[in-house]
Amino acid sequence: MELIKKLCNAYGPSGREHAISKLIRSEIQDYCQDVQIDRLGNLIAHRPPASEKKSAKIMFCAHMDEIGVIVTHIDKNGFLRFTRIGGVFPDSTLYQRVQFEHGVIGVIGVETKKETPKPPELNNMFIDIGARNKAEAEKMVTIGDIASFHQEFTSINKRVSAKALDDRIGCYCLIESLKKIKNNKDNLYFVFSVQEEVGLRGARTGAYAIAPQYALAVDVTDTGDTPESPRMDVAVGKGVAIKVKDSSFISNPMINDKLIAYAEKMKIPYQLEILEAGTTDAAIIQLVKEGVVSSVLSIPTRYIHSPNEVCDLDDVQCTIKLLISVAEEGIE
Repeated sequence: MELIKKLCNAYGPSGREHAISKLIRSEIQDYCQDVQIDRLGNLIAHRPPASEKKSAKIMFCAHMDEIGVIVTHIDKNGFLRFTRIGGVFPDSTLYQRVQFEHGVIGVIGVETKKETPKPPELNNMFIDIGARNKAEAEKMVTIGDIASFHQEFTSINKRVSAKALDDRIGCYCLIESLKKIKNNKDNLYFVFSVQEEVGLRGARTGAYAIAPQYALAVDVTDTGDTPESPRMDVAVGKGVAIKVKDSSFISNPMINDKLIAYAEKMKIPYQLEILEAGTTDAAIIQLVKEGVVSSVLSIPTRYIHSPNEVCDLDDVQCTIKLLISVAEEGIE
């Protein structure tokens, strides 16, 4: 659990993933043949096959970046106006704390004028960093500085709550799988991608360089298990979710059949996921070069894109076990 905490608490909004990349690299470098960082910033670890026989390339992908906010204006009183980096929603943003890379912390407030819409939009909000005026604020931040939500990791029974479980929990699954794989018959590439939250950008360049035959993205997914939630047959605590479809991606049925077979053989609890809104790196990986046969393993997570996302550690372990099965047994 300590590693999950470190991963979630680390700073790493889209385009500013260097700190989280450094942390992940320190965890995986002893478990693979080589680790590289490409020009966009993806962290790519290669685990060659146990034998020299002809083997497939399998790409496992989880994104390192998290949502955040970027400073667009500093007013005369030292308050910061901002816009979103990724899917930041107004209803989960107001009165939350944010932290900039160099440590400055602010609180998100809102205009109190009569014409402010209810609920307010992001352009009605500001960040209060405790500055007395513009000159003082400019010594603390500058236009273009990016902040992530500032919320400490905590455990809730067998579940955890933190900012950035999307997708640091996916990164954790890849890290732990890489550490536990014993014998793999294929060329395995573990890609910790950048800028997923702003358009699946890192996954595109990572997949282009590797040119895998097969790919599995690992990410979070919504659930339908909270009061009056949209109808969705995915719940926290009931196992890894094998994606069938989301708004930009349809999983390859051959891979899904293989995933289900492995899960049933290993007695790993699983669910079938159809996500009506949202997508993952797999949506762009599948389109690279001649195409990549792809699917997704999802960790059911509540309150996605808020500072307090929640997932179940049993689901995380199910995901890791299924990843190890695929890594050791292959897809073909």
